[in-house]
Amino acid sequence: MSQLMLEKLLRHEHLNENEFLNLCEIVTDILIEESNVVSIPAPVTTAGDLHGQFFDLLELFRQGGMCPETAYVFMGDFVDRGHNSVETIELLLVLKALYPSKMTLLRGNHESRAVSRGYGFYDEILKKYGSSNCWRVTTDLFDLLPIAAVVNKKIFCVHGGLSPEVSHIDHLRLIERRCEIPNSGPFCDIMWSDPDSVETWTVSPRGAGWLFGANVVEDFNHLNGIELICRSHQLAQNGLQYWFNDQLVTVWSAPNYCYRCGNVASILTFDEHLNRSVKTFEDTDESRESCMIPKPDYFL
Repeated sequence: MSQLMLEKLLRHEHLNENEFLNLCEIVTDILIEESNVVSIPAPVTTAGDLHGQFFDLLELFRQGGMCPETAYVFMGDFVDRGHNSVETIELLLVLKALYPSKMTLLRGNHESRAVSRGYGFYDEILKKYGSSNCWRVTTDLFDLLPIAAVVNKKIFCVHGGLSPEVSHIDHLRLIERRCEIPNSGPFCDIMWSDPDSVETWTVSPRGAGWLFGANVVEDFNHLNGIELICRSHQLAQNGLQYWFNDQLVTVWSAPNYCYRCGNVASILTFDEHLNRSVKTFEDTDESRESCMIPKPDYFL
């Protein structure tokens, strides 16, 4: 059944409601068995925010290879803002159902009820399915997504960043993740925080999480034996941005974000020895055509 769903999505058709709900049930059973912090072997390719840009996700797979030939860690923010959040999350979930060990999906701050209710996913579900049922089931599934991954015990992958309440990766294993992302505390912080040119910790202008500096990253990496923090969450105009003497990297995978930012996108691959290679790509013709669609208020 999942293979038929994949073929349908690759024809640029979204699933019907029963297919979508069945898919969520299949993936829910898989995610329940995963820990807060997933251990992943290299080689693997990391990808950042997608934000419902389905046709650009297809281009990402053309550049990086399709699963299962390529193993992936997607670091959250699959939905909202783009015009095809439904197809984007459905494709990722189908691949998770077919190849669970090759497709790691981490939670981002948009994989929540509070955010996806107001930034596009909810409205798109109503438009394509006529009710909020699929949104409710999908957001229940979001509660089960892991919150971090570690590649070969050396690369720490997370959506946002660090927390003053989390000095060791093991602290993340103690978080109760099966809930809506809270408004404060360590779970909130790792979804919302950003690196910046600050001494240690500064309140984030996002209204959630923190800004953290080079000393924080150096201490965290040293204590945990980590070579690199790999995260997304922030637009990187060139698709990739290193911070703090290459101790942290932001990977961004939504080209021409919101159909107007003009940025390129990237994916970052680690081979079996953790050597790194980057592929960048631009938005597709199909994605550019989305620019002609009137923008809802949440783009403004």
